Amino acid sequence: MIGDKDLISIQQARILAENAAEARKKLAAMSQESLDAAVEAMADAVESHAQSLAVMSHEESDCGRWQDKMVKNLFVCRRVRQSLRGMRCVGRLNDPVQEGVFDVGVPLGVIVALCPVTSPVSTAVYTVLLAIKSGNAVILSLHPRAVDSMRRALDIMIAAGLSQGLPEGAISYLDIVAKSGTEELMCHPEVALVMVTGVLGMFEAARASGKPLIYGGTGNGPAFIERSADIPAAVRHIIASKTFDNGLAPSAEQCVIVDGCIERQVRRTFQDKGAYFMSDDEAHALCRVLFYEDGRRHRHMVGQSAEALAAKAGFAIPAGTSVLMAERKYVAGRDPYIRELLSPVLGYYVEPDWMHACEKCVELLLQERHAQTLSIHSRDEEVISQFALKKPVARLLVNTGAAFGGMGMTTNLTPAMTQGSGLAGYGITSDSISPMNLIYRRKIGYGVRDFAPLADLAAQSAPDRGATSNEQNYDLLRRVLREALGALPQAR
Repeated sequence: MIGDKDLISIQQARILAENAAEARKKLAAMSQESLDAAVEAMADAVESHAQSLAVMSHEESDCGRWQDKMVKNLFVCRRVRQSLRGMRCVGRLNDPVQEGVFDVGVPLGVIVALCPVTSPVSTAVYTVLLAIKSGNAVILSLHPRAVDSMRRALDIMIAAGLSQGLPEGAISYLDIVAKSGTEELMCHPEVALVMVTGVLGMFEAARASGKPLIYGGTGNGPAFIERSADIPAAVRHIIASKTFDNGLAPSAEQCVIVDGCIERQVRRTFQDKGAYFMSDDEAHALCRVLFYEDGRRHRHMVGQSAEALAAKAGFAIPAGTSVLMAERKYVAGRDPYIRELLSPVLGYYVEPDWMHACEKCVELLLQERHAQTLSIHSRDEEVISQFALKKPVARLLVNTGAAFGGMGMTTNLTPAMTQGSGLAGYGITSDSISPMNLIYRRKIGYGVRDFAPLADLAAQSAPDRGATSNEQNYDLLRRVLREALGALPQAR
């Protein structure tokens, strides 16, 4: 039987969708310049609260590090905002097109977004900036473990947006959180698109809504250290990436594959940089901390430090340990270390050469099928090219930490908190999501040729029945077409 909370959540979802539908009609009449002013005001407002929101979300979710969550908040308010400046999403676009053809950007309408507990504030702020930039109304279903911090961030944005002329209902949120309410919201007839970022448990419900779906997940993305790599730099990048927010970034490495001929040097460098290689017993004990026997995740262990995880698993690690390493040989279906490890823990594989490493990467990527990022550390362009061509993954990062490169912090990829996993069938795109993913393009084509020559084209395609017969047929066809054109009303 549906409880009272479910019924209230369903009712709230319906009201929010109806209000957003009215708001999107008014948004559709706003110019790009007006939308841009609202984006700037909202980003400014959130940026001034970046630290307090980071602390609040960390305390509420009990995962990650508030200092790194603040970095993510500032990344969205500064780097993402900067990338949006000058971009035209609605009205006539600035894209270079052939003569007589141009594009008009049209908002999709009402967007429903689900954000992860791992980055609740930064993802929510990013989603709202993209939606308003592209003239869409947006409704966020708040994560049950981050309701207060997400509500606070969104209230700040709503107030700033209203001050710039955004209509009521353009930005709203479902805060009576129940799965039934979220499902009602996604299935509502007024909703045009669903965005699910890092909430794999709602993926099937989102797909069942029948709406276009953008899905940004994590998966078990590997990092390969090839023999030509700058080993100290590679290890430094991987450790910095994997310890950022205690391993919660969506594109962060989940395991490392090492070229066999450099394994000793790589291992020693990892140890020098604060990695601890667990024994088999310790790795098994850690598995019991991270996952239940049936494979479900211990959610309160997500985003915990290496020190906290080791203490919970009952073994001691040296002071200053930042990452726990689990040596593995095979990609076995029930091995927890082939899954996404939302913590500073890395599986560690050794392969004799890059070809075997390539196969290992494919095996790992296909296990959960929504891994969106692979990274390689190499100075051999041929090997890099082979990895780029053959991997079932949305993006390949080269010589950078995956957490930062995937976000567009250390690469020139689109700065984004939602990184599509479309290559594995999860969602409609594998892009790093920008406002251009939230519009459709209306094509405008000017007439540049008269259609009278169609008569000659038609004549040329007539069957050959002798020259005299052909000329008679052509004359008849031309007369018919000219009479038909003459009978058309003249344009005024």
